Amino acid sequence: MTTTRTLPWAPPNTEDIEPLPVGEWWDAISAPTPVADRALELLGGRSGAVIQDDTYGKTYWLIGVDTARSWCLRQIRVLTALADETTLLGVPPVSWGPEHRTHWRIPLGPDRYLTGTHQLAHALRQALDDVLGPAPDGRQLCHRCQLPTDEPIPIAIEHTGSVAATTTYACPTHARHHPRDTVTQAAAMRRALDQGRTR
Repeated sequence: MTTTRTLPWAPPNTEDIEPLPVGEWWDAISAPTPVADRALELLGGRSGAVIQDDTYGKTYWLIGVDTARSWCLRQIRVLTALADETTLLGVPPVSWGPEHRTHWRIPLGPDRYLTGTHQLAHALRQALDDVLGPAPDGRQLCHRCQLPTDEPIPIAIEHTGSVAATTTYACPTHARHHPRDTVTQAAAMRRALDQGRTR
């Protein structure tokens, strides 16, 4: 007789995405998918279950409740219960794979549920540097709205004949509307360099 191990938690809806409150069974970490791609490479088999939302270009790790409230990483959001409002995360049915825009990139399983926050924080810090480059010092002006931002995102780097280069920044809101080629190309170039070093 074989026994089937049950999941520690499973999405209640088996037909469609369901908005579920964070802070009840788990909290979640949201990262832009290019950053998450690199973080998953660094984590290897140490990642728990992961939801990918291709509609908004976000990837989510489920983590223990109240284990990352103090995090402050650029472009990374901690989704947790708040005192005065409910935060919801759209969770797909456990059987949904890449054929759906929102799906389990790393499927939920009995031994693959929550990701350890210490390992995840380390991987995300490295991924942010690898994909977006080192964090700029201090606040920068957004190229589009001309307001200072604490989370400047490089959207263009102008190379000159000298060693120095001029970097143009945008706030997270306006960076989304800028052509994505810069970040995508930077990520591809960094990956190519890393692969060249490890061969």
